[in-house]
Amino acid sequence: MADMMQFDLVSPERRLASVEATAVQIPGTDGDFTAMANHAPVIATLRPGIVTVQGAGADEKFVVTGGFAEVTPSGTTVLAERALPAGEVTQEVIDEFVASAVAARDNATPEMLDELTKQVGDIALVASELGLQARQ
Repeated sequence: MADMMQFDLVSPERRLASVEATAVQIPGTDGDFTAMANHAPVIATLRPGIVTVQGAGADEKFVVTGGFAEVTPSGTTVLAERALPAGEVTQEVIDEFVASAVAARDNATPEMLDELTKQVGDIALVASELGLQARQ
């Protein structure tokens, strides 16, 4: 059996997961990566995307809109700005995520415009992966 590590996912609203995992796929702003037991320590910022947790049972998927991930050899912690189990993400939730991202983009300084435009695109990709539409 693969080595296990502790995985925790929290948002300001609630703790979404505290489980043993073999691997966690993380949508990082500098590129997606997979954290596993004995991973080198790293702190990464998150982009909007899907965090996939592989464990003893079925994979668990969570939608995050941003935040941070801390990876150590013994575990991974994700501190998300906003997060929901993928099964709880409805068209209404995607519409809200898109509206927030578009409002931020439309009020952005020139230095932040590219980053915020990318966030809108990342949310559209999440919507597509879940079979939903990102309407702007």
